[in-house]
Amino acid sequence: MKIICTKSNLAKGVSIVSKAVPSKTTMPILECILIDATTDVIKLTANDMELGIETRIEGEIIDRGIIALNAKIFSEIVRKLPDNEIVIETDMNNQTMITCEKAKFNIAAQSGEDFSYLPVIEKEDNIAVSEFTLKEVIRQTIFSIADNDTNKMMTGELFEIDENVLKVVSLDGHRISIRKIELSDSYGQRKVIVPGKTLQEISKIIGGEAEASVEISFTKNHIVFEFDQTLVVSRLIEGDYFKIDQMLSSDYETKVRINKRELLDCIDRATLLIKEGEKKPIIINIGDESMKLQIKSQIGSMDEEILITKEGKDLLIGFNPKFLIDALRVIDDEEVDLYFMNAKAPCFIKDEQQSYIYLILPVNFNAVA
Repeated sequence: MKIICTKSNLAKGVSIVSKAVPSKTTMPILECILIDATTDVIKLTANDMELGIETRIEGEIIDRGIIALNAKIFSEIVRKLPDNEIVIETDMNNQTMITCEKAKFNIAAQSGEDFSYLPVIEKEDNIAVSEFTLKEVIRQTIFSIADNDTNKMMTGELFEIDENVLKVVSLDGHRISIRKIELSDSYGQRKVIVPGKTLQEISKIIGGEAEASVEISFTKNHIVFEFDQTLVVSRLIEGDYFKIDQMLSSDYETKVRINKRELLDCIDRATLLIKEGEKKPIIINIGDESMKLQIKSQIGSMDEEILITKEGKDLLIGFNPKFLIDALRVIDDEEVDLYFMNAKAPCFIKDEQQSYIYLILPVNFNAVA
């Protein structure tokens, strides 16, 4: 095999597929990036058996062939080469020469035939969304997945399609995030659970252009994302997702409308007094025209008051400040509505159209203050 391509094209391709290279594996071939120049295009592929990424790069194929190179070594070599044309050439023994200007690397490679190819997916149905929309939906929900494997379901997000609406849900046992977006067409009903890792990597790869489209396809066991010159195939999480509808209530005793930036900045300031790992709640006292926020820790205390518009009863309630910050940060509205039932029931942050809903459980601040 012999190919020639620019450093920028190669570096971009390597950066994209590297996200599917496992950090730990007992199979050395999975630590590799596959360079496939057996057809008229140059394809780079990585696959950790749960997530696989393939991308095409522009370049010239002098001799066709296929080779697997250690991803860590290959990506570091490419990164540190001069900004010029790179020639990659292999011999019959899989020795690979990487040349750029006066720099020459000779490294051992593995046979491309041993590589675990991406599964061949027969798409059953697909939807299209813009890169911008997909990136935003992931940003606005991914923070509330669980970061450990004690419950596999909580490490993924529910993608639910019903006619022309895509609903994305994540939860970690303390909060729920829901985003709904309108699709340009209507589709059949479908529910799948997509691993959070897949969505985090997708979010890093896609550019976020409003005009650029992502095609999302589904099979029984996989989800496929296609955009630009890249294909991402991920195994789905098996099982039935949590029945969240019974957790969502439209009843409330107290409704507060508040400036989002003021509330977010206030809570952010309050967290200055919390040491890392310390569980100190922020106590919210809702009165007629103002909301008082208070936090106490070993470092000190802070009180701040924010003007609000209130409907219903006064309320004293406590929350993990991080959960409030996470939700408020991803809401783009200037003002937000907060709904409360009582001091032991969840708080809902949602808009009138319910295009976003954030449910946050309160904490018993008497026990932890």
